[in-house]
Amino acid sequence: MISIRLNTDDVSRIRFAFSPVWETVTSVRALSNSSPGSVHGPWLRRVRPLAEGDDLMLLRALIPRIGYIADFMTPAPPRRSTSFEAGLAAIEATPYELVVDELSRVHRGNPNPLLPGLIADPGEALSRITGALRTYWHRAVEPDWRRMRALLQEDLAFRLDELAAGGLDRLFRNLHPSVRLSDDRIEIDRPFVCPDGVPSAGQGVLLVPCVFTWPAALPVTGAPHVPTITYPPRGLGRLWESQQETAGSPLAELVGRTRAAIVSHLDLPMSTTHLAHALDVSAPTLSVHLGILRNAGVVDSRRDGRTVLYFRTALGNQLLTTSGTSQLSETA
Repeated sequence: MISIRLNTDDVSRIRFAFSPVWETVTSVRALSNSSPGSVHGPWLRRVRPLAEGDDLMLLRALIPRIGYIADFMTPAPPRRSTSFEAGLAAIEATPYELVVDELSRVHRGNPNPLLPGLIADPGEALSRITGALRTYWHRAVEPDWRRMRALLQEDLAFRLDELAAGGLDRLFRNLHPSVRLSDDRIEIDRPFVCPDGVPSAGQGVLLVPCVFTWPAALPVTGAPHVPTITYPPRGLGRLWESQQETAGSPLAELVGRTRAAIVSHLDLPMSTTHLAHALDVSAPTLSVHLGILRNAGVVDSRRDGRTVLYFRTALGNQLLTTSGTSQLSETA
């Protein structure tokens, strides 16, 4: 059992964020542990042939199938959303003594012949680690990042609504089965893995939705790191689903092929730019279609920072489901 004690300052500083570096690091473990039949199966089948190489070999030494992952490899994002390069810069700024301490701990739990050399030269280790992460990110994670980011944004919007509606009790009741709020502490049903035995207090708690932690919730509780809990986001099962084909469907006959394709693509909230890229239409043309669909109640939008995200409404879901069912009946 891991316990994170909350004082008044901690409660007032509970916040959410997501990170492409967190996703990159945890995806290495998913690549090692997940099967083609798992929730990440479609991603695994596509990525495995592309990801193999010396960079992945190094990352697997640092990120074993089970056990401890060096906490400096998953730095706390300073804002709700940060870039991949900002995350790498945070890793590169890790004090050398912390690199040595945490890599030594990885090696004690999961010995690997690549680790002693990294431990002996922490400056070179940071350079090699960030280089390997960058190469792997471009091959394995970046092609899907926009879609993953939309899912993470959707989860954060839901969690913030839960917090506003029912406070911390409601937030933690629905966060993850292994995580609960008990009086003045957060308890996580996992073996205690804090290096010094005492999580740092007064820094608040960071909650990070993370696609590739599924099905577990992963904590970071050792000083000097900000106490952090990652958890799988809601709707993860939709992430790797293929878009439903709408050409020639009853929905396309009703609203037109382009608008039907828009409705199909909005399994996850998407920006105009993202949708225009996915559908290969101009942003002005897309905006006209979105306005018509929104006026009809088929899609809606919400603002996330400077970005407007569009999502399918319950009516849109019903139209798409009915359209798919009709196509199946016609081909039966």
